[in-house]
Amino acid sequence: MIHVVLYEPEIPGNTGNIMRTCAGTGTKLHLIEPLGFSLDEKKVRRSGVNYIEHCDYTVYPDYASFLEQNKHGDFYFLTRYGKKPHTEFDFSDSSKDIYLIFGKESTGIPKEILKEHLDRCLRIPTNSNIRALNLSNCVAIVLFEVLRQQNYNDLLRTDPFKGADYLEQD
Repeated sequence: MIHVVLYEPEIPGNTGNIMRTCAGTGTKLHLIEPLGFSLDEKKVRRSGVNYIEHCDYTVYPDYASFLEQNKHGDFYFLTRYGKKPHTEFDFSDSSKDIYLIFGKESTGIPKEILKEHLDRCLRIPTNSNIRALNLSNCVAIVLFEVLRQQNYNDLLRTDPFKGADYLEQD
């Protein structure tokens, strides 16, 4: 199973977008407190549209509680200080639990945590014009690389709403 972990997210719109992405990919979401907002906020609901109810998520009071309840799997940490692009990691083994851990928007994942996992710190390459991409974009980029390497698991290959032949129809 693939897991997305948000370490102390601060912006409700980002978390709402991520909840929608997780709902659409069957990805488990883990939220580590403190959150910079309430999950009942209108901004979270607006970003997640009507899909949040389909998002499987758990909230933890702190990082230690998250670790205590999630002991097995491979942990990967997105940080601008990572030395290898996300595409250089092998995520192809779908029998493993893969945890993709993303930090808070303002400061990222604490250095103390990252230093314990230097071999699992990854980055999304950018130029020097910015420090980092938007959090919800980062989650989508890395998550879909994992899904691509796993041949998109059981995700739909055609549109179930208008049909596989919609473009060919008059």
